[in-house]
Amino acid sequence: MKSFASDNYSGIHPEIFEAIQRANNQHQISYGEDFFTEEANEVFEKVFGPVTVLYTFNGTGANVTCLKCCTLPFQAVVCSEYAHILADECGAPTQSIGCSLLPLKTADGKLTPDMIKPLLNRIGNVHNTQPRVISISQSTEVGTVYSIAELKALCDFAHENEMYVHLDGARISNAVAALGVGLKEATVDCGVDIMSFGGTKNGLMVGEAVLIFNDELKANAPYFHKQTAQLFSKNRFISAQFTALLSNNLWWRMATHANEMAQLLASKVKNLPNVKITRSVDANAVFVIIPEHVIQPLRAQYPFYEWDAELHEQRWMSSFDTTEEDVIEFTEVLKKLL
Repeated sequence: MKSFASDNYSGIHPEIFEAIQRANNQHQISYGEDFFTEEANEVFEKVFGPVTVLYTFNGTGANVTCLKCCTLPFQAVVCSEYAHILADECGAPTQSIGCSLLPLKTADGKLTPDMIKPLLNRIGNVHNTQPRVISISQSTEVGTVYSIAELKALCDFAHENEMYVHLDGARISNAVAALGVGLKEATVDCGVDIMSFGGTKNGLMVGEAVLIFNDELKANAPYFHKQTAQLFSKNRFISAQFTALLSNNLWWRMATHANEMAQLLASKVKNLPNVKITRSVDANAVFVIIPEHVIQPLRAQYPFYEWDAELHEQRWMSSFDTTEEDVIEFTEVLKKLL
């Protein structure tokens, strides 16, 4: 099966498999005290500068660990109405931390300082939850990408108002590849305080990384990591994958290819009758409206998700292992159904 449903559907890159095999050849100390985790930490520092790294099983665990480091139960996280922490994590941040989420409506999935300013009126009012964190996704859940200027503006605004910036980086590789800059330039240099660095959507078997840049958030982070049930005894099998991912530009090669396949797909369908691309194709997602009668037959051959049932808006995701042939075959099937 090949699909356009999610980059989570894709397999594991061969270089990642090799890294796991290398970590499997000997005994190592558990809980992140091993050689392979030390090696991965050094690679992260080489890429991002001074950083505390915690390895987690999944994106929800990474986001909850991040937000635990930033909030107290009476504080709140400002996010987009599309945010994964709000719409797709089964209330995990609220249940695990006790903090509130304050969602804002946004047409393109991106937050701006002007959107957040009205919430600052809550600060100091004992009857209100206190906005403490601005949480953004890069790329966003609707496939858009924050520019460097937009990121800097948000981070500056947050810090001026004694708030932190959390970046959900499930697809950070795709976003940075699309921006054409370095990982550090697109994150810590913009002022991001803490982030998750995605792996499973870009060729890893399992695992995400929590990256903490702000020293204020580091003291209790290892305890939150353990308390969130994300500390893996055989941590080396997660961390070794990140060494491979960040070496030889593997993250960039995979993300760039996925982005290119999304652009190819968009170019193939944009002029088809009764097909409308609804959102900017910035990274590896294509959002389209197609006639209702073709949705199920097309999905039966190539699984994908519906984004807005009322509008018949669909989301098509490309992955590191999507090929040009996959895109061409998919569009040919769509043409016939149309």
